[in-house]
Amino acid sequence: MKIGNSKVLVLIVFISACSPQRSDDPVPFFPFLDIVINLNFPEFISLRSDGGYVQVNGGVRGIIVYRANSSTYLAYERNCSFRPNEACATVNIHTSGLFMIDPCCNSNFNFSDGNPSGGPAWRPLAQYRTQLSGLTLTISSEVIN
Repeated sequence: MKIGNSKVLVLIVFISACSPQRSDDPVPFFPFLDIVINLNFPEFISLRSDGGYVQVNGGVRGIIVYRANSSTYLAYERNCSFRPNEACATVNIHTSGLFMIDPCCNSNFNFSDGNPSGGPAWRPLAQYRTQLSGLTLTISSEVIN
């Protein structure tokens, strides 16, 4: 059976119209020198408790540091993964302290893995490598996801 060119074109247009649109700008990357945090310093006291978080300078738009437990600290880029080149694409911590949110596109992100949990974002936030040694936390610009 032979299918005409116009029928194939219609089929391709129909299939592409039904697939989700997952294209937008690539997430920028800006390497930085290691960030060293002394957990004894008063500005980082919230990182001494599970679920604690702070925002620090580094990366493209800053970094959110989150303590999952006494040995696990997660560091996420504040540059939203959805349309990251827009001026307002900056992730903050929601007032509840339970997740991260980009007020520009209304995407929500989990603290546990940086994955989107609502809104148009479909990629996770960039996660940087962390290393804990005693009471010193080091964040490197190596993206691990």
